[in-house]
Amino acid sequence: MPSQSSEQTSEDSRALQLLRDVFGHADFRDAQAQIVAHVATGGDALVLMPTGGGKSLCYQVPALLRDGTGVVVSPLIALMQDQVAAMQQLGVRAAFLNSTLDAQEAAKVERALVDGELDLLYVAPERLTMARCLDLLERAQIALFAIDEAHCVSQWGHDFRPEYLELSLLHERFADVPRIALTATADPQTRAEIIPRLALEEAQVFVSSFDRPNIRYTIVDKIDARAQLLRFLKEEHAGDAGIVYCLSRRKTEETAWWLQSQGIEALWYHAGMDAATRAEHQARFQREDGIVVVATIAFGMGIDKPDVRFVAHLDLPKSIEAYYQETGRAGRDGSPADAWMTYGLSDVVQQRRFIDQSDASDEFKRVSTAKLDALLGLCETAACRRVRLLSYFGEHSEPCGNCDTCLEPPQTWDATDASRKALSAIYRTGQRFGSMHVIDVLRGKTGERIARWGHHKLNVFGAGAELAEQAWRNVFRQLIALGFVQVDHGSHGALRLTESSRPVLKGEQQVQMRPVVKSGRKPKTASRTPDEVDLSPADTDLLERLKEWRRNEASSQGVPAYVILHNSSLTEIARARPLDVEALAAIGGIGAMKLERYGEAVIGLVAEDRADKATGSTP
Repeated sequence: MPSQSSEQTSEDSRALQLLRDVFGHADFRDAQAQIVAHVATGGDALVLMPTGGGKSLCYQVPALLRDGTGVVVSPLIALMQDQVAAMQQLGVRAAFLNSTLDAQEAAKVERALVDGELDLLYVAPERLTMARCLDLLERAQIALFAIDEAHCVSQWGHDFRPEYLELSLLHERFADVPRIALTATADPQTRAEIIPRLALEEAQVFVSSFDRPNIRYTIVDKIDARAQLLRFLKEEHAGDAGIVYCLSRRKTEETAWWLQSQGIEALWYHAGMDAATRAEHQARFQREDGIVVVATIAFGMGIDKPDVRFVAHLDLPKSIEAYYQETGRAGRDGSPADAWMTYGLSDVVQQRRFIDQSDASDEFKRVSTAKLDALLGLCETAACRRVRLLSYFGEHSEPCGNCDTCLEPPQTWDATDASRKALSAIYRTGQRFGSMHVIDVLRGKTGERIARWGHHKLNVFGAGAELAEQAWRNVFRQLIALGFVQVDHGSHGALRLTESSRPVLKGEQQVQMRPVVKSGRKPKTASRTPDEVDLSPADTDLLERLKEWRRNEASSQGVPAYVILHNSSLTEIARARPLDVEALAAIGGIGAMKLERYGEAVIGLVAEDRADKATGSTP
């Protein structure tokens, strides 16, 4: 009788062979092998792993190893089609069950599930919890349940979905079926909430590093946001695919139209669009190269596009979780990518107003304020942004060398005197005015409003004439972020002093501030990820041929280009130039099914390119 150890070794070998044959990867990364082994043998798991870290394999491989169908709970219907298409390219029998299917199509999927003809089934949470769907699942053999984007269960989180609260019923109705919950965004508080809400008390928790070393974080002071964005796109990301996040629907459309007028292929996306146009814009972004989408946070959850080279924010998100989730859509392929944001006083005031004026409970407002304060700390830090970001998720790290504050360390200045003047001006004007009025007083700016209130007679009038308006806006923004000043939205944005300001006014506390950061342009000595290798001009020519072939193939099949072959695979092909099946099979990301489907075409392109170069002809 084989020992438990030998059985586990055999199971591990099966998993590794399946990884190579189906997915074309030589080995598992980080904790993937442990997670796969645990779930494949019937264990429950909570997996916290960064976007691009390979979460999907943690349930796809066990689903293929176990008997029955793996049921994947996914919150975004629009992306299921691409997820299923990617699996089908690998030869995996996958389908989705959601409201986009008509009755006949849905019935066909349901029959395939009951008949054991599916390896993976993607279902939206609101559909899965319906009695009819649960009855259907009980008639089928289920290999496992994978609950993707598990942070949606947290009522304190940035992306709460009420329907996720009902998913604990899976434990009650399918007690013998292993469950794996996965998320890329969960601070310690959210993790603690996920476990009881999904009845995962007995689950093993796997926490990978939240670090995305290929992403460069840059935050600049908002001076002329559109001009700053345009310079960032044209100088650093010309022709690249990316996402620009805005707070309002109107702003997304206006920004997209403006970018188009500047020669950039830009589309907009928000929840208020008609369904057909919204679907068209998302499909174009997924399936075409070099598209920039200007969007609200309605766009992006679960975006699988691997070659998003940047995520830009024109407005401040609500929390570090939201920022991390949104910026995490960049660089999923592991190649260098940028997370760039403009940030100003108006952002701070606006987000504070949203919290204060919401109908939420006092407890929810308190938590929201704490989350916003943590994000403001990230924006205002003069130290490494990555250290600050990762510490929020409970992870210690060293300065990264790949964020703006590491590459160009800011020289903080002693803002004690300026802070005292600002706090005094707020107090002397009666704590009844917004920042612009108080700045006008400090700079000695005359006008009808100043005269009407008699503020030109105050001893603080003109006391700050040595600083420009933008510098004062920088001071007031940081005073609010540091908690010395609060905005009273019940009084039209009036600034009020907090108890924390008292030591500063009394001269008992020093205040250090960051200077205005205008551009945030990359230094020429910017670091690169270790696995990035430059191609020769000849290899680059071949890479372009391969991409053109991939575009045509994707278009004919109606799927995103990356579903055919990832950029990393094409780059490796261009460098290695395989001329036979064995050599092509050694390329990462090419499993047995893709080798069968595309091997002949790819080898033919390599041979054709070699022949052209030998004869001196051009493609």
